[in-house]
Amino acid sequence: MKKRSGFLFCLFISVIAFGQDNKSGLAIIPEPVNIVKNTGVFFLPKNITIEAGSQPELKQAVGNLKNHLSVPTGMHVTVTSSAPAATVRLVLNKTENAEIGKEGYQLSVSPKQIVIKANQPAGIFYGVQTLVQLFPKEIESDTIAKNVKWEAPCVQITDYPRFGWRGLMFDVSRHFFTKNDVKKYIDDMVRYKFNLLHMHLTDDEGWRIEIKGLPKLTEVGAWNVKKVGYFGTFSPPAPDEPKNYGGFYTQDDIKELVQYAKERFVNILPEIDVPGHSLAAVVSYPELSCTQGADKYHVRSGEEIMDWSHGAPPIALVDNTLCPANEKVYDFLDKVVTQLAQLFPFEYMHLGGDECPKNFWEKSDAIKALMQKEGLKNMEEVQSYFEKRLEKIVTSKGKKFIGWDEILEGGLAPSAAVMSWRGMKGGAEAAKMKHNVVMSPTTFAYLDYMNGDPAIEPRIYATLRLSKAYQFEPVPDSVDAKYIIGGQANLWTEQVYNMRHAEYMTYPRALAISESVWSPKAKKNWDNFSQKVEKHFGRLDEAEIKYAPSMYDPIVNVSSAADKQIKIELSTEVKGLDIYYTFDNSFPDRFYPKYTEALTPPKDAVMLRVITYKGDKPVGRMMTLQIKDLQQRADKKSE
Repeated sequence: MKKRSGFLFCLFISVIAFGQDNKSGLAIIPEPVNIVKNTGVFFLPKNITIEAGSQPELKQAVGNLKNHLSVPTGMHVTVTSSAPAATVRLVLNKTENAEIGKEGYQLSVSPKQIVIKANQPAGIFYGVQTLVQLFPKEIESDTIAKNVKWEAPCVQITDYPRFGWRGLMFDVSRHFFTKNDVKKYIDDMVRYKFNLLHMHLTDDEGWRIEIKGLPKLTEVGAWNVKKVGYFGTFSPPAPDEPKNYGGFYTQDDIKELVQYAKERFVNILPEIDVPGHSLAAVVSYPELSCTQGADKYHVRSGEEIMDWSHGAPPIALVDNTLCPANEKVYDFLDKVVTQLAQLFPFEYMHLGGDECPKNFWEKSDAIKALMQKEGLKNMEEVQSYFEKRLEKIVTSKGKKFIGWDEILEGGLAPSAAVMSWRGMKGGAEAAKMKHNVVMSPTTFAYLDYMNGDPAIEPRIYATLRLSKAYQFEPVPDSVDAKYIIGGQANLWTEQVYNMRHAEYMTYPRALAISESVWSPKAKKNWDNFSQKVEKHFGRLDEAEIKYAPSMYDPIVNVSSAADKQIKIELSTEVKGLDIYYTFDNSFPDRFYPKYTEALTPPKDAVMLRVITYKGDKPVGRMMTLQIKDLQQRADKKSE
C-alpha cells in the first residue's frame, strides 16, 4: 500500500480512555490498564518486517503475528533479528520495567511503526493479542480478505494483569474431547489473555488419562454407552449395548498438550476428582470401593445415579466413591499422583473433593472401624481424613494441593488451596484462614449454565447471562486480597456433546471473565463492555468460533396477575434494542406491535413470539414461548 503524502501525524494531543463509555472507539478485551489514543492511523505496507529476538520463547508470538499480518492481507512478511526501522518491533526490555511485571507490555502505534515492549516473552505474546484487536476484524480470517483498509489507530497502551491465575476449566470427562480439540480451546482462550487451562480428567463418565501400571483405567474406565438427549435422564444401558464411546489421552498426548500450552504461556492444571465422582475408577478397579457388588457397576452414560431431592451432599443410588478406609486406595492414588506430577509441570494439582455422597460410607463396617480408630465424629471428618492423607501424597511429589470448597468441611488440610465454586463463601472462609483461593463461583462463572431463556437454549437447571458473568469480582469485601490468587470459569460438559457447542457455551461469557481477572476493577463498565462484545462477534465470525448471541434475546419475567392471568414483562441486556411481539402464531418483525408495557395473553392464545431489533435490523433470535410454559413459570414463582 502506497504511503500517503502529508501522512497523518500522531499529534501529542491525546484522549485517555478510562473505559466509562468507550469514548476511544476501541474494542479491546480485556480492557487494558491504560490507553492513550492519539490522532493518526498506521497503515500496513505491502512488505512487512517484524523485528524480534532469537529467544525460543518468542517463537509463538512472532508466528501468531506473522500469520495475522500475512494470511488475510496477502502481504509479504519478513522476520529479522535486527531492524530498527522494522514495521513491527518486538522488544524485550534490557532494564526491567517494574510497573508491567512478568506478563505486562507496552504497545505503541505511530504512523510509521509499531513497537511492543515487555520484560518477558509472555508480555510480548499478550501485546500481540492486543495489537491484533486494533486491526479490522478481517484480520482473524484464514483466507485473503478483499477491500479492507488494513489500518490501526495510533495509541499508547500500558497493560498488565490484575491476577496471575486467569483460568478456564474444560471438562473432558463427561464427554471426551480430542487432543486437537483441546489445542483449539487453548488457541481460542489465549486471544483473551487466559493463562490457565484446568482439565477435568476423571469423573463417573470416564477416566481420560493413561496411568502406567493401571491399564484398566483406560481399557475399561474410558468407555461407556453413547446416549444423546438430556443428561441425567437417560435410560440405563442394556448389557448388550456396546461400550465404545469415549477415549483417553496417552502420556505422550499429555506431554504434547503441556508443551503446546507452554508455548502459548498457558499452564495446565490436572484434576483427578476423588473421593466422589469416581465411578469410572471404581468400575475399573472395584476393590477401591467400600461397597460389595461394585464389580457389577458400569461407567455412567448419563443415567440417574444420585438423588438430589434432599440437597447436598446427594444420596448415591450407586456408590461412586473411593473408600477412605481402604489402604489400597492410597496406594492407587500414590501411583496416579506420581505420574501426574511427572507429566504436568504446573505447581498445583487438583484432587476434586466435591459432591461426595456418604450414604454408602455410613453403612460400611470398614468406615466405622476407621472412625473409631482415628476418633472421627462424622462423615465430614471421614472425608477430611481422606483429604489430609491425599494432601501428604501430593506434597511428597513436590506439588501443591488444591480442591473444591467441600474440602473445608471437617477441617482443611494444612497447606491446601481452595477453589470456591458454591458461591464466594467458601473461598472467603479459606482466605481468612490464610489459604490461597481461586474463585470460580456458580453465581458468575459456570459456563454450562444456559446463556439465556430456556425457550431457546438447550435446557439445563440454571441460567447465567453475560451481564451477570460480567459482575464477577474475585475479591470479596473484608478479605485480604493477597490470598485470592485468581479466578476462572468452568465448562462442565454433561450437556456438551461436541466442540462447536463447547465454543457456544464458552463465548462470549469467557470474555466477561477475562476482563474480571485481567483488567483493573475500576475499569470495568457493562455498557462499554457490551459495545465491545458486539464488535468481537464480528471477529469471532471471521475466526469461525461459535458463540451465543443471547445478549440480544429478550429477558422474560413472568408473574401471576388477577383472575388466574399472567403478566409478562420483557427487557433487554443491552441498550438500544426494540422488542416486537405477536400472540397470533405468526412471526413478528418491526412492523408488528412494539413492546412498551407488561403483556397479558389473550384468553385463547397458545404462544408468544418475540424478536429484538436494533433500528431496522433484527439482532435477536426469534423466540417462541408457549403460554402453558409461561404459566408454569408464574406458578413456580408464586410457590
